[in-house]
Amino acid sequence: MKHTACGGSNPVLYHQSLPSFSMPEWAVAAGYDGVILDLQHGELGLDAACRILRSIPRDNAYAYARVGSLDPAPVLRLLDSGARGIVAPTVESRSQAEALVAAVKYPPAGNRSLGPSRPALYPAGAGQSYTDAGNRAVSAIAQIETKAGVDRAEDIVSAPGLDSVYIGPADLAVSYGLPGRGDWEDGPVREAIAYLRQVTAAHGVTLGIYCGRPAYAAALLADGLVDYVGLGIDLVLLNRAFGDTIAALGPARSTGSHS
Repeated sequence: MKHTACGGSNPVLYHQSLPSFSMPEWAVAAGYDGVILDLQHGELGLDAACRILRSIPRDNAYAYARVGSLDPAPVLRLLDSGARGIVAPTVESRSQAEALVAAVKYPPAGNRSLGPSRPALYPAGAGQSYTDAGNRAVSAIAQIETKAGVDRAEDIVSAPGLDSVYIGPADLAVSYGLPGRGDWEDGPVREAIAYLRQVTAAHGVTLGIYCGRPAYAAALLADGLVDYVGLGIDLVLLNRAFGDTIAALGPARSTGSHS
């Protein structure tokens, strides 16, 4: 992630697993900076994700997609449809980070081929080539979510062309033998966050993490431990809204008369 949100603030994204065109608009209207379309979990297929990306304005720097593997074919389609970042899950080695960069970047940085399927995707300035503009506009993001990934963070983060690391705290916790949840205040997951902050800062690579609670995300940002956050998943946010709405209805639901 090389971009900065409006006003220089730390970007806040959400995870989308449903094939909805409206959700990115509602999220941005509410104050989110962008979306991570999740093709690894949930109901989003490649065709639906590409259509959603085409519905998002080209100037949204945080239209991201998380793929299920390092297969370059879907990565290419997502990028040609307008994805500004590709999140690769469970990166645990330098070679995987290099494969991600190869799929995301145009030559000479990578192997991405030219496909003019969306016009004016990367406006180039004077003296700037389209491929150079594209490489600057698109981020290669390695998701570290296992102990093995943390242990090899130096090798991963030093891969040429890698832009960012995104922490998956629940899977990371499981790899340490802990319950699969996020928002860890202490223990090995919290220690891993601090360590990854040191490694990424040393290599000029940004760091993000998925968070479930706004207060936890705010504390991480305030402490400078991360540069951006994923805050919430569409299904979880909807479930919370449904639950809060029914709970607020209270006993009136069962005491009303029926005709």
